[in-house]
This record gives sequence, C-alpha cells and structure tokens, in this order.
Amino acid sequence: MLRRTLRSLITGVTVVTTFDAEGKPRGFTANSFTSVSLEPPLVLVCIAHRAGSFPAFRAARHFAINILSESQAEISQRFASPLPDKFAGIEYRDETDKAPLIAGSLAWLDCHRHDAVEAGDHLILIGEVTRLGHQDARPLGYCGGDYLRFDSLRPASPAGARAPAASSFTPDARHGGRNP
Repeated sequence: MLRRTLRSLITGVTVVTTFDAEGKPRGFTANSFTSVSLEPPLVLVCIAHRAGSFPAFRAARHFAINILSESQAEISQRFASPLPDKFAGIEYRDETDKAPLIAGSLAWLDCHRHDAVEAGDHLILIGEVTRLGHQDARPLGYCGGDYLRFDSLRPASPAGARAPAASSFTPDARHGGRNP
C-alpha cells in the first residue's frame, strides 16, 4: 500500500555511484534523493539493504549523485537492474578517484559521507556536497512506474507567485487530524 501511494509522487531520477574497496565502480538508481541543509550543504539518498551494491555504499566514504537527463532512461533502468557490471558500456569520468560521474547527466554532486542512518530496510546516506556541476538539459522524471519527459515545462502557479520557502503542516480537523 505504501509503495503504491508513493508511486503517485513525481520525482527526479538519480544514479548514485562510488568505488568499492577493489576500485570497481558501483551504482544504483534512486529517486529517494533530497536536500537536507544549505549550510553545510547536505543531501541524502536511500539504498535498500538488498541492493547488490549495498556493501560498497555501506563502506564508502565518498559517493556521487548523478541527476539524470531525459535522454538517460536506459541508464536508469540499467542501474535499477541486478546486472553484475552496470558500468559496462557506460561513459563516465573520475576526476577525484572518489566516485564516477556519469556522462550526459543533467547535474552531479560529489559528496563526502557526513553520516549514515539505518532506517528499516534501507540505509540513509547523508553526504556533504564537496563539488557539483550541471548542464542545460531537461530532467528525467518518474511517476506511477513510468519515466516522464518534460517536453513543455510550464509553471503551474499563478503569474508572479513563488513556491513557499518553507513548508508548514497543520493538521486539518475535517480529516481526523490528517491532511488528505
């Protein structure tokens, strides 16, 4: 039920990468990625304990988050699969010997591990962003089990309106103290 409910949320798509103890590139697809703090610059990503690359990420001191562009759905599928060598045929660069940066990504964040928190069947990796970059491209989206392309991005808010800087949650008594 939770998985089905969460599939209704539109997310971006990332591939998280690192090198294992033998220097082999490792990675997984994740849409559980968000910013945590601007000062210091912290982001988080979650990895399932059952993921083949879990041991590498549990031990990693550095990792990169590659935010995929709309042309990279096949890369997302590859890194979501159980393939033993997900990097076969994938162009990437390694500028720091810390984590692979996937060519063609919309953006990337090089991270030093700030913390790791066990949470149910996942490990939450919190990274301090040490370097980042982006290019002009459209993002790859994901919702309801399908990849999304944003061929015509148009603001949904009224002209001149801005999204709130901080969210506030107030229980709504009409729904038994829950917001719908």
